[in-house]
Amino acid sequence: MPIHQPQQRTDVRPDRTGVQQAEAALVEHYPRLVRLAYVVLPPALGRHRRVLAAHALVQRALPTAGSSVRSPRVPAQSRRSDTPAGAEPAPVAGQDRGLSGGAYGWVRLRVLRAALAHERRPRWWPGRLPAPAALRPTVPVVWGLRLFPRAGGVDELALDRALSTVSGAVRAAFALELLEGLDERAARALLAEAEVVDPAGAVRRAARLGKPDRAGAQAMLRSGEFDPCTVQTRPSDLLRRRHRARAVALAAALCVVAGGLAVAVEEGTRRTGEDRGPAGVFAPVLDPAELLRTAAEQWADTSRVDFTAWPARGGRAGDGELLGRALRAWSGPPGTVRVSTTPGTVAVPPVQPPRLLFAGEVDGAAVVLFHDGGVRVVRYAEPLSGSGGAALDFARTDDAGVTTGAAVVVSRTGDGARFLLAPWIAESTTRDLLAPDTPGRPLEVGPDGVTAAVPRPGAGGGCDSWPVLQLRSSERIVEKHAFLVTDLGDLAPAHLTYTPQPGRGAPARQPREATGTDALLAWARTACSLRALAGSGVRAVNNWAFAEQKLPEGGASAGWLCTRADTWRGPGRVLVQFLGPAASPTDPAAVVADRDDTALCSRFGQHVLAGTHWKAASGRWYVLAAGSRAVTRIEASGAVRGAAGGPTFAVRAPRDADVELTASLREGGTLTAVR
Repeated sequence: MPIHQPQQRTDVRPDRTGVQQAEAALVEHYPRLVRLAYVVLPPALGRHRRVLAAHALVQRALPTAGSSVRSPRVPAQSRRSDTPAGAEPAPVAGQDRGLSGGAYGWVRLRVLRAALAHERRPRWWPGRLPAPAALRPTVPVVWGLRLFPRAGGVDELALDRALSTVSGAVRAAFALELLEGLDERAARALLAEAEVVDPAGAVRRAARLGKPDRAGAQAMLRSGEFDPCTVQTRPSDLLRRRHRARAVALAAALCVVAGGLAVAVEEGTRRTGEDRGPAGVFAPVLDPAELLRTAAEQWADTSRVDFTAWPARGGRAGDGELLGRALRAWSGPPGTVRVSTTPGTVAVPPVQPPRLLFAGEVDGAAVVLFHDGGVRVVRYAEPLSGSGGAALDFARTDDAGVTTGAAVVVSRTGDGARFLLAPWIAESTTRDLLAPDTPGRPLEVGPDGVTAAVPRPGAGGGCDSWPVLQLRSSERIVEKHAFLVTDLGDLAPAHLTYTPQPGRGAPARQPREATGTDALLAWARTACSLRALAGSGVRAVNNWAFAEQKLPEGGASAGWLCTRADTWRGPGRVLVQFLGPAASPTDPAAVVADRDDTALCSRFGQHVLAGTHWKAASGRWYVLAAGSRAVTRIEASGAVRGAAGGPTFAVRAPRDADVELTASLREGGTLTAVR
């Protein structure tokens, strides 16, 4: 391992810059420097202390009057390939000859050295104590508040945890490359200036972080999760603070009588409670008093209508013991707790106090619902009696809105489920998708927002009915806005929509609520296909009527639907369904294609072609095909050959004929049939 010898620096040039230039560089690039310091500082400090430490060491980097400023020599480099086009390039020392050139490099080096010093302990230093640099008095000082950067998503959380497992030198190399835009050679040189023992090794290990999506990692480092200049505030533990104030007053009285012994004991007790290491860092997260609670009417006075606008409800919202058990189970579930997650959801502990949505008793269980700030809803349930264990369920809910954040399953039994409705839901009914002509029935909702039990779709294994919730938003949010959601086995029900076929010459239409006559008739024939989507983390399902076709031998009409299910994690699943002539409005459609992880039938995949075999009343078989509005010609090859202009096609063919279908698009290009 190479050893750096500070006295042999050959990569420093004697540029002398005044204190005023250094101050100007610090002020101009203050947010960049503080973010760099925040990433390099040890995550074990906790988010609050790391925010304050980042600001403090950047402010201490300013040289005193009369000091000389020397900037490190960073090798010339080309723009990094992973720097986004249009992004502001990092000011590299020695390259920018303006006000912040050499001065910025000098200040950045000071910041880097100070941040790395927080992990360096002398050999004689006790291992349980933080490094000496972490114990220095810092300015700014905040009393009575805790500061946290804005909460990011699951990916940002994973990146933060990955950074916590490596050394400060590796974090520094990672930040210099992705935040400062330095290449590996320049990063090694700057780390050597910062007295890192093995700069080359740190750069190599940093190169493995964030793979394979380094551009995504760079975007996350630039996000609010790692921005200590944009913070959220919460009060510290008010009860503990009051107890400490009383203890200090008592200690002061004893000090008058017995000297400084009591003060020393009090200080030792206080420091033991605050600086115990990782357990102390996560203590506020596990404290029910730290839970976020939204005011009851905030949903009507915010433009962000999602789970962050839900107030805390339920008869046990003030039960600290129940909330504490739920938080501890989330932090580290014991073996007796059953844990379930929807696909794409991680079951990691919270990194900041979550938001309380509900705590109450439902169907013989004490239930607690949390929201972790933008990514997940977490449900904890423990039986009120008996020997059964508790359950912990995780579901993704990122970017939820008025419809996708309108309800959460609070209790599920063998044949029914109860929902906690959003505070903006003004009216709730239930209806059966397989009875499109039957109006909805009122659904009873308790004062805490919990509904009566709603039958589960397909609870008996068949598909004789498909109950859904028809909800109407308050006019304070959207006027005359009703929508459908259905229980697919996850915590968050799926939002159902419908896209009608465009009129002749009309532009493509957008999904609309599935409450109209045409939408209900389409869902009556496709509702049973939703069984294939159960438990897959579906956010919304849209039925797109992309084509209508005149059938051979009589001219009866058939419809073509593309049913697209979008998941919370991003990928979608597509079912193409053929709606042939039916004796009943609820006869199930025929699924002719099934594709996973595709953009088909979305705004990123607006063209579709599908085909199927169809038997006419005469007993003759045909190959039918239909395409979306941009299809101008369809051709068949293989066992049967033929072609037709327009978006539909029909040709006589044996029952099991293997036929390849292709289509020409109006704007050019071809399309193959989805299978």
